Order: sequence, then C-alpha cells, then structure tokens
Amino acid sequence: MKIGEISVDILNDGYMHLDGGAMFGVVPRVLWEKKLPPDDRNRVRMALRCLLIRHDGKIILVDTGLGDKLDAAEQDRFGVERGRGLLGELASYGVTPDKVDVVVDSHLHLDHAGGNTTRQRGTLVPTFPNAEYWIQRIEWEEATHPNERTRATYLPENLDPLAVAGQVRLIDGSTEIVPGVRWFSTPGHTRGHGSVVIESAGESALFTVDVCPFVAHLERLAWIPGFDVEPLVSLETKRQIVADVLANDRLVIFDHDPDVIAARLVGSPDRWKVEPAMIVTHPVSES
Repeated sequence: MKIGEISVDILNDGYMHLDGGAMFGVVPRVLWEKKLPPDDRNRVRMALRCLLIRHDGKIILVDTGLGDKLDAAEQDRFGVERGRGLLGELASYGVTPDKVDVVVDSHLHLDHAGGNTTRQRGTLVPTFPNAEYWIQRIEWEEATHPNERTRATYLPENLDPLAVAGQVRLIDGSTEIVPGVRWFSTPGHTRGHGSVVIESAGESALFTVDVCPFVAHLERLAWIPGFDVEPLVSLETKRQIVADVLANDRLVIFDHDPDVIAARLVGSPDRWKVEPAMIVTHPVSES
C-alpha cells in the first residue's frame, strides 16, 4: 500500500501463542476472554507483524519477528505457526536479505528481534548482511545486561552477532529514518520501546508495536500487558497515542492482533472507538 508517496507493506512472520493472563496483566480473564478466547493452555493467538518500507532509495524493515532459531520444544511452548515466515514474505516483494538497508528494532524482545540473526553452517550471523540495525541505546544496554525478569526474552543469540559484525547503530530518542518515516519513543512496555510513524502527502500511519498489541489494548487505556516493565508509563503513552492518532487521523497498524491488521480511531480523546480498516483474510500470510 501507499502512505502518500511512501510504499508500506505489512508483513507477518507467522503466529505464536502466549498466556492470555500475561497479555492482559491485571484484567480478569472473564473480561479479556470475550475479546480473545484462549486455547486449552490459556494462550491467545498473536500475529508477528513487521513493516517493509521502501522510500528515498532505501529498503527498511521494522522488526524481524520470531525468526527460525527456536527448537521443537520452544516452538511447541509458544504454539508457533510460521508458514513462509518473514523471509518468504519479503521474497514475495522481490526483496532478498542482502537488499535490506536498515532494520529498525522497535525493541529487542524475542518476538520482535528473533529474526535479527540466523544460523548459517552452524554459525549465528545477521540475517540481513548489509543492513544497519537501528536500536535505541537504552534498549540495547538493558537487553545486553538483562536481569532476572528480562533475561528470558532478551536473548544473546539475537543480539551478539550484530555487534560482532559491526552492524549496530545506536540511536537516542526520536530519529528520522528517511524523510517521512520517523522512529519515536513510546516507553512503558520497555524503557527503550519505540513506534514508527509514516507521513506523506497528507496521509499517515502509525505502527504502535507493543504500546497496544491488540485492538482491545487500544480500546481501553487500563488494559496493559503484564510484560510491561513500567505499566503506569504505558498508560500515559497510550493516552498520548490516542490523542495523536485522533488529531492526525492516522491509520493504526497492530503488531499482534490476530484478526485486525489496521484500524482507524473515531471520536475524541475522552471517548473513542476502534474501526477496523484491514482484517485478516488468510490464516498465516497477510501480504
């Protein structure tokens, strides 16, 4: 699709399943299961969306999904459904890994940065050999020095090969990626979490990433995942996002909602509703 003059395609590395309680924090199951019924292991289905942006002579990838490095036990635990995966999605647009110029990591959790690296002949290497990986400095520091709570999702195999190859570009705060495409800080889920806004010719879109992974998280400010390290900061970030989206009539792109790919907000910052604009029509590939 086009956002003004900018080419933006929504890719999907597949689906995974995570505990519904973890995805909704303190919200009782009796409420959230009406929105996303869990499976018999209390897990909800989650898409693994990434963005392909082509503009100003650059090919940019926002997030890299779960990747292909999980073993059989891990794939079972997460209920992974990968289909053709991110690289297959890119190939459908004629993009091979060596053609990607910039990878923007919104944050470094395993379901967003797992595809940063891959195994080649038994060695871990960057999946995109010619790309700069743009990562918020605070996110990199916390991911490479995890604590007891974060080490299960900040995995060295997704990070260390990038540093060894010299492909990491650390950024601080809001940063223009190319004209019309901007990374900006949206903390709460992690302190270094970021979202991407695309603006061109009077049109705009916002990839919120884990500010509001599901439509339900955008409908209610207080519905915040248990994974968020600073939930009260997440609350205020969401409040600002709602006001910004309404003021600028941005298309909101969801990273994890299994049914709604993108939506519009209608109403005011005090009372709004989410109107789906793009819905899933294929069980795995949405491109």
